[in-house]
Amino acid sequence: MILRKEKVDYKEDYRVINNMRGLSIDMINNAHSGHPGICLGAAPILYTLYAKHLSFDLENPNWYNRDRFILSAGHGAPLYYSMLYMLGMITLDDVKNLRQLKSITPGHPEITTPLVDMATGPLGQGIASSVGMAIAERYLNSTYNKNLINHYTYVLCGDGDLEEGVSYEALALASKLKLNKLIILYDNNDITLDGELKNSSEEDIITRFRALNFSIFLVNGDSVKELNEAINCAKDSKMPSIIICKTIIGKYSKNAGTNIVHGKPLDEDDIESIKEKLDLVNNH
Repeated sequence: MILRKEKVDYKEDYRVINNMRGLSIDMINNAHSGHPGICLGAAPILYTLYAKHLSFDLENPNWYNRDRFILSAGHGAPLYYSMLYMLGMITLDDVKNLRQLKSITPGHPEITTPLVDMATGPLGQGIASSVGMAIAERYLNSTYNKNLINHYTYVLCGDGDLEEGVSYEALALASKLKLNKLIILYDNNDITLDGELKNSSEEDIITRFRALNFSIFLVNGDSVKELNEAINCAKDSKMPSIIICKTIIGKYSKNAGTNIVHGKPLDEDDIESIKEKLDLVNNH
């Protein structure tokens, strides 16, 4: 589909995005555990959604008509927490307590954390749950005043989510019901924990979602401009949408684009180098 074009200077947006990246890898390093790759690669996706599209109330996180967001790629929780910190919803102490017992930043999103709509663990679970939330919105919208309940449901997923059967079973139902307020943001980096995605899957995602009759958008996942335009178009669609965001896992790391940056903290030299590239040295 053709995206709506905008002429906007996104320089300030990237300042926030890069600070999210830096904060995420710092909290992972502090915890000696976590997944830095998605935090470096997918930061523009989460930022663009929250800064430019997601409807919510910081003073009332449980506002009933808020847009729903589900992080199906739950290993990206540090990135989510960095976004919540930027919004003032969690504290620096919460950030420092990543993956600590009884923390509200436990390592995968938990519903005890402000603005987190569900806890996700098993791959595909978040996608399936997002379909359920979109069904709930459709039912309430048709039952009550249409201006009372009319929110969107967004889900950020990874390659692993789309390899699970439960995700496609749920998405087939979303297509059947024409849940046009369901928007999937797919962090498509072609890397899994064990290596390149092609080692375990050669599926043509575009063809599969075309068969599901989804609206499909292919964008540069590092471009706020393209992400913003795609989300705008998806919101106007009459069918569920998937935005395929081409990203580089561990972007700016010396091991960018490899599974090495997937599931363990970066070394100190790599972190220092990344921060220099992101112009964060003076802010650290």
